[in-house]
Amino acid sequence: MRLIPLALITLACILPLASRAQGWTTPGTNAPATEIENFELQPDVIIIKGYGEIGTVATGEGVISVRCKESDNVTAGTKQYAIAVTFTANQAETGSIVDYDELDSLIHNLDFLSKISYSITTMPSFDAGLTTRSGFRTAAHSERRQGGIELFLQFSSVVRVTLTPDQFSQFQNLINQAKSSLDTLKNKNSSS
Repeated sequence: MRLIPLALITLACILPLASRAQGWTTPGTNAPATEIENFELQPDVIIIKGYGEIGTVATGEGVISVRCKESDNVTAGTKQYAIAVTFTANQAETGSIVDYDELDSLIHNLDFLSKISYSITTMPSFDAGLTTRSGFRTAAHSERRQGGIELFLQFSSVVRVTLTPDQFSQFQNLINQAKSSLDTLKNKNSSS
């Protein structure tokens, strides 16, 4: 009878090791969340990472920067695209990557949030937003319908940056410019 519990314990110990050996990941691991970060981790290939500055938004808390990103696997002849959004304050920087295939959803969310009002819910408080694979979040929040609606960016669950409507509009314009720049780059690369 004691063999069955021992066998279950042994199996419970072996399965996680077997899954790691096959490359499976589990939630809560340190594996990159974005496609471009996984693309850049390919072993035994030459990867070229290119960056292009789109612009910045100055806030009372620091500076938000938006950059385009292109990663090229020279060995396989394949490319991935994304944007990098960073926040710099007090000589510290945090940032998030947004994959190209997430940009349309992000742009739609930014447009929705720029027009948000208390009419979206009958409840006294709300929180509305979108979170990307990397944990970058664009959102609006209000408590008890008092004061204005707070617009903010959040990097993972650590740094939250509140934006005025004008700053939010500037950020929205930078994301639209970044998407347009990446579209042009992708079209140029596909026709070459």
